[in-house]
Amino acid sequence: MASPWSAFPAAGAPRRTDLVQIVSDWRGLTDDLKGAAVAIGAFDGVHRGHQAVIATAREAARALSAPLGVVSFDPHPRRWFQPDAAPFRLMTPAQMVRALEPLGVDRLYLLPFDADMAAMSDESFARDVLAAGLGVRHAAVGFDFTYGKGRTGSPEGLRRHGETLGFTVSVADRVDDPDGLKLSSSAVREAVRAGDMQRAAAILGRPFAIEGEVVHGDKRGRTIGVPTANIRLGDYMRPAFGVYATRSRLPDGRVVDGVSSLGLRPMYALDEPLLEVWLFDFDGDLYGQTVETDLIAFLRGERTFDGLDALKVQIDADADAARAALRLAPS
Repeated sequence: MASPWSAFPAAGAPRRTDLVQIVSDWRGLTDDLKGAAVAIGAFDGVHRGHQAVIATAREAARALSAPLGVVSFDPHPRRWFQPDAAPFRLMTPAQMVRALEPLGVDRLYLLPFDADMAAMSDESFARDVLAAGLGVRHAAVGFDFTYGKGRTGSPEGLRRHGETLGFTVSVADRVDDPDGLKLSSSAVREAVRAGDMQRAAAILGRPFAIEGEVVHGDKRGRTIGVPTANIRLGDYMRPAFGVYATRSRLPDGRVVDGVSSLGLRPMYALDEPLLEVWLFDFDGDLYGQTVETDLIAFLRGERTFDGLDALKVQIDADADAARAALRLAPS
């Protein structure tokens, strides 16, 4: 079974997903893969703060008549330095590509964060990766950007390296939301963990979504007329456990409303959290296919029930609540 967290191999020929070209190493690139104006960062979530950094790079790309690139890392640096940390990701690499495409990004440099990368000084990263490896013409970073072993590098330090190495640097200012939202990946995680999907969507600029392969479950839902598409959470951060109004994108392009249970299902306990999606008015086989599900609204927490009959009554009520919430949500 392919993992969505290793959707792109660590090395090899560049690939293209719709309009975004994927480059998965910084070593040995041909000249046609160099020369971009890039935004640099982890960009987990590609939230509105990240989008501001990318917009700064886009201005430079237009001025230089250069491709617009994004430099990110796989695995996420936190996973490298904290291999036993709890799951924390907001998106898979494939979701990142789809989020970057409408921003006008031509190329995603999804660089392997390995022992070599982790050991690099800030100067080595600027010289070996950005200048020699990627041949960047411009680098845009956020106001709080750090890089290099021990996080010794800063935006001003990168600007000094760029002056020596032949690329320019711009620094995106902090973006403050007029409603007081902090636009950061940590703020998205805080909102999702609390089940505040409206706040998460406001920071991201779109709903928080879980994407994965549909796997076989215990098929208990079928016995009460509620078949579900079951998706493991992998390295996604764990949202608040409970029931959600959801919207799912199927492989054939259809978008289907539904209601979903996410968690350990206390009545029939699971070993690991699972997203179980009941797609309204859908009858088809999705096993082995990839489905992306937006968590639109948190409806209630997990509960136990006296039996299947009581559970079915609650599921019907949840479905009604989900339909009502989805009618109010942007499509």
